[in-house]
Amino acid sequence: MARNTYKEDELLETPFNVKHLLRSWVYVKKYYKKMLFALSLSALGAIAGLFSPLFQQKALDEAIPEGNKPMLLILAGLLIACTAVSVLFTTFRSRIMTKVGQSIIYDIRKDLFSHLQKLSFKYYDNRPHGKILVRVVNYVNSVSDMLSNSLINLILEIFNLIFIIIFMFIVDVKLSLVVLAGVPILAVFLLWIKNKQRRAWQQVSNKNSNLNAYLQENIVGARVTQIFAREDENAEIFAGLSGRCKKAWMRAVSYSNLIWPGIDNISVIIRACIYIFGLIVFANGHYTAGTIIAISSYAARFWQPIMNLGNIFNNFLNNIAYLERIFETLDEPVDIDDAEDAEILPPIKGKVEFKNVTFAYEEGHTILNNLSFTANPGESIALVGPTGAGKSTIVNLISRFYDANRGQVLIDGHDVSKVTIESLRSQLGIMLQDSFIFSGTIEDNIRYGKLDATLDEIRNASKVVCADPFIENMQDGYQTEVKERGSVLSQGQKQLVSFARTLLSDPQILILDEATSSIDVQTERALQQGLNNMLKGRTSFIIAHRLSTIKNCDKILYISDGGIQECGTHEELLAKKGAYYRLYTSQMEDIA
Repeated sequence: MARNTYKEDELLETPFNVKHLLRSWVYVKKYYKKMLFALSLSALGAIAGLFSPLFQQKALDEAIPEGNKPMLLILAGLLIACTAVSVLFTTFRSRIMTKVGQSIIYDIRKDLFSHLQKLSFKYYDNRPHGKILVRVVNYVNSVSDMLSNSLINLILEIFNLIFIIIFMFIVDVKLSLVVLAGVPILAVFLLWIKNKQRRAWQQVSNKNSNLNAYLQENIVGARVTQIFAREDENAEIFAGLSGRCKKAWMRAVSYSNLIWPGIDNISVIIRACIYIFGLIVFANGHYTAGTIIAISSYAARFWQPIMNLGNIFNNFLNNIAYLERIFETLDEPVDIDDAEDAEILPPIKGKVEFKNVTFAYEEGHTILNNLSFTANPGESIALVGPTGAGKSTIVNLISRFYDANRGQVLIDGHDVSKVTIESLRSQLGIMLQDSFIFSGTIEDNIRYGKLDATLDEIRNASKVVCADPFIENMQDGYQTEVKERGSVLSQGQKQLVSFARTLLSDPQILILDEATSSIDVQTERALQQGLNNMLKGRTSFIIAHRLSTIKNCDKILYISDGGIQECGTHEELLAKKGAYYRLYTSQMEDIA
């Protein structure tokens, strides 16, 4: 891993854009009735709580001075009732919004996962998997509260402010104006901190994404790390990435932590001004203790929603970058998708044609150039040649994991780009070089491509590819749990399980990309009979560096320099004494 691989590769300098919040309405609108009900409960609870200072004023100015015990008891009862209503409604609202928040998380993750399943190999080739994972898990968790509680709280706190102002003016107009005089000071303060805070949290998002990508890659590659004794250097790189995360976090938090104390200090100053103006400046004898305490209480409540709005604003700033990342992923174009007029590919016989196909993964680096050939139904075609010549590219184009830049790939005369992907791939058996095994049982892995397969069918497929003996020797047989990436299986055993999985799907076109590369020679010889049975009646494309495994193929294509350099049977190509001959004889010499 190069030391600078995860430098700043995801900077996001676009300004705060309200369109992302408006777009998120698609996830919120499904639950707007529950959210409105929760808002109503919160509003009623807040209004009930606002009567408390009035009851306190009444008690201080009338009930206590006059010794009116019945009135004092009634006021105390009303105070308790208002508090109970406020707490009860707030609790109900919290439960409702918890369910709404989790529902939003579910919906966003479902859409993200569904979209990621459709994206082409090209998307995954160009991005560390850790960066993709962090968007589906961490970012969605972060924005869910913003899209549920924060939206409700935003409306609620605005209502609170309006009602608090109304109640303040009911008590006294002049002292209420003293409280409102602090608003312009707060506005200047919030405008100053806004842009700094947003950029700081975007940096946190970028640094965390880089750290997560590096961590995920090193967990997967832990064995390689230990083989090459890279622990110390990798730890140094991780420490650097982690240190940058810490630095970015501390910088962002330093801005966030300014909001609460800033508003709190303004609140304390204003409450002090209430006493100064009430007892000195406006001292005309009619300001009772109850009035000043009531206004002071409302002033404290007035700044509370201001502080809450500051926190909500802070939450929006923290999470808007995550929301942008989520929509950025959802907006990623699906390069390989069904055409609008795509037809269902009928049951195929297996004729494959390449007509003047040109393909490049990157512009200016052509892999295949004007390639043409035909594979007739039932033929076995071997693809050989130097590494990077385009052998895997050819089978990827047949499977439509990529689209040709120019030319056509046809199956039974149907252009693969004009049929539905499901109808195409469901008739192909594809075994890639990386024999990926999912978490679960061996039986589940073999049944992966044919969910209605019986255990007998699974056993028969396993016997054909010589996988049954080692599976039966395992502790739980076909019910053996293989954990992540088939951790309890050897690489050769993984390939045999993949063979069984491919055979079980009963494809008409079979693609084997280095399918026996990790199988020992003895097992390969035993497997050869099973392979011959697999190939009967099927069009097959076989990529193999061990040329001894493809001698019996009907046709061998030597791929090099963007095209077919040689074509023929094993004997014909040896007789030519060209590129294939040199490759084959060099392998035989190495074996000898």
